[in-house]
Amino acid sequence: MKTILFLLGELDDDDIDWMIANGDRRTIPVGTVLINEGQPIEQLFVVLEGALSVTTNAVQGQEIASLLSGDIVGEMSFVDTRPPSATVTAKQDSLILAIDRQQLATRLKLDVGFAARFYRAIAISLSSRLRVTVQQLKNLDISGAGVTELPADELSIDAKESMALAKTRLDWLLRRLKEHEEIL
Repeated sequence: MKTILFLLGELDDDDIDWMIANGDRRTIPVGTVLINEGQPIEQLFVVLEGALSVTTNAVQGQEIASLLSGDIVGEMSFVDTRPPSATVTAKQDSLILAIDRQQLATRLKLDVGFAARFYRAIAISLSSRLRVTVQQLKNLDISGAGVTELPADELSIDAKESMALAKTRLDWLLRRLKEHEEIL
């Protein structure tokens, strides 16, 4: 499952409106490094279009994951406030929504409901990612070429119920961002 689906399945319409209003749409040309391993970042990113490559020095810069539309980047560093553990580079021209870390942190402090929904979504997403990683290790597929998402049939009942709503909200979010761009 795409990270954004976990997030959109938990957030309400006002939360999504806030993300649209406070996010910064950016076009990232192929080859651009969005995140450098070990260097602090000031944004959380949502991949709207395109593809990003995740590499790490631990495996000599080999690609360990590919991120596509609907993936969120920088959430681990946002949650634990540590520098990123990987480098993220645009594999093709990509469109992202960048949300300022400080603005997001302020919103989370001021709106307890938003905070609960946001952190629950991130926790579910990171849990899913960990399960995929464990499965890859069980299969001795640590190259990153195997499964990159938890199959939908392995999601909890609660997560399955929110996926239809999340997919609808993703379409809505993308339409709203496009409309917002046309206004500017």
